[in-house]
Amino acid sequence: MLTEEDARRLVLAEIDGARGCVEYDLQILRVEALPFGWIFYWGAVWDGQSGVRPRLGGNGPFLVDRENERLIRTATSVPVARQIADYERRLRREAHARNLAAKQALQQRGTATPATAPAHRRPSGTPERRNDRP
Repeated sequence: MLTEEDARRLVLAEIDGARGCVEYDLQILRVEALPFGWIFYWGAVWDGQSGVRPRLGGNGPFLVDRENERLIRTATSVPVARQIADYERRLRREAHARNLAAKQALQQRGTATPATAPAHRRPSGTPERRNDRP
């Protein structure tokens, strides 16, 4: 499991790869916590001479998943909120697939899962109860 500092290091390593392509200093501009991890926005640092931040192309934010340590570069052409929602759907699908595979593996071994086991079992030899009152 990643900490925010670990995630920051991963993102900075990716940003370092882009430094050779631009003449500006690049850095993480903002970090937002998400249910599954963080989103790191990055870009060029303010230009001290002009007082303006240079605009970059292709600097979509990075999603970092703390559980599975994924670093995902997002597209600049798709709204960030939509990409976050798409990734959360992906996580739910993956969790469902894992649960289904585990359930099938248990069934193949012949082991009953709590969901498939009878809810109430009467111990053997216990007589059936009847309501004999009028």
